[in-house]
Amino acid sequence: MPRIDAPTVAQHRANQERALLDAARMVLLQNGPHAVTPALVGAAAGLARSSVYKYFRSGDEILSRIVADALADWGERVHDTVERAETPAGRVEAYVRTTLALAASGAHRIAVLGSTLPRDESARRDLADAHHDLAAPLRAALNDLGTPNPDLTADLIDGALGRAIDRIDSGRADADIVPETVGFVRRAVGISQRPTRQRGKA
Repeated sequence: MPRIDAPTVAQHRANQERALLDAARMVLLQNGPHAVTPALVGAAAGLARSSVYKYFRSGDEILSRIVADALADWGERVHDTVERAETPAGRVEAYVRTTLALAASGAHRIAVLGSTLPRDESARRDLADAHHDLAAPLRAALNDLGTPNPDLTADLIDGALGRAIDRIDSGRADADIVPETVGFVRRAVGISQRPTRQRGKA
């Protein structure tokens, strides 16, 4: 019987799964999505390939899981920051600034790399839905701002953010990119240049 390094079997399984996911993220960042296979992930985690199949059916399932986790974490961090802004305009700006700050930190690399591979149609739909959900705080803020078509406007803003993130990834300083992008979005949706505050801050 395999050694159980935890108080309970359930905790042992949770620890093993977390170790596999941590290893999968490392493999993805170092070697790309095609390297996320049960064999390579297991080796990186110190487990046999047969042990990996106790937790995940395939490399695609591992990849989908780490991307979904990355998107969930990203969404939570954006939502928490946006919700602290006091006005719709402030929430739009908070969305832009937080998205670019997370990108500059490298937090988006898992989602960017991992989203290119899953071959399963259901997994692709799930990831597409997760990407769409990331912009929910932006769409809500635009709706409260009175934007005529918040869904389309949110898509256009995310397109602009994607290009800004490309610039950051290519080596441009985020200190140069962020103010220009914020200014562009503010002008695009008719937000004045008055400074915005966050809830709980003076």
